Amino acid sequence: MTDAVLSVEGLTAGYVRDLPILRDVNLTLRRDTLCAIIGPNGAGKSTLIKAIAGLVPVSAGRVMLDGKPITGIRPDQMASLGLAYVPQTDNIFRSLKISENLALVLRRVPDRATRLDELYTLFPPLAEKRGDRAGSLSGGQRQMLAVAMALASRPRVMLMDEPSAGLSPKIQREVLDLARGLTEKGVSILLVEQNVKQALRVADHCYILAEGRNQIDGPAESILSDPAVGEIYLGGRRVGAA
Repeated sequence: MTDAVLSVEGLTAGYVRDLPILRDVNLTLRRDTLCAIIGPNGAGKSTLIKAIAGLVPVSAGRVMLDGKPITGIRPDQMASLGLAYVPQTDNIFRSLKISENLALVLRRVPDRATRLDELYTLFPPLAEKRGDRAGSLSGGQRQMLAVAMALASRPRVMLMDEPSAGLSPKIQREVLDLARGLTEKGVSILLVEQNVKQALRVADHCYILAEGRNQIDGPAESILSDPAVGEIYLGGRRVGAA
């Protein structure tokens, strides 16, 4: 039995038909691990994670969750299939209270009272501020709330798009440590991140994209020592690119 919980096979996708951003991308996320996707600006990292989440049209290839195809999944089907997506921006309702944000995502959870207590236990700062409006939270606390909302339906896989963007270095570390900690609770994480060193610090495996294609992948601890990584980030030779 394979330990792959999510796999991407030969994925070609883009926002406009016949103008793909991703070309023949392959990726495997193993159970209870954190896999980072890094690469230079415009590499297609966020497009990849959105295509997995069903937010970008796929023209070729497939996405598999626990061995079952979910290519082109509708966003409203994600939770029932055990998949959660945390976008980079607009991931909470700022005008609502913390408790109201959580109530919205818990409305279809059968044991919502129990789950709410579990989320408050997992994130004590949210419990302390439950009556405050979400827009009053710090950047790190807003990301904490976004993660809590994604966890409401007990997903097996969480897709996170640049969760540390715009945060201070200290809070960046805290947010990525939070993501790492979720793997110990049975959640497998696929993480798009621009902060390369911090991403590799918490990741088990890493994929590097450039020009919408796979370039390098391997254990996170060995990626930075690969001489081809510098070439990719400095605009040099692309591995396997046309």
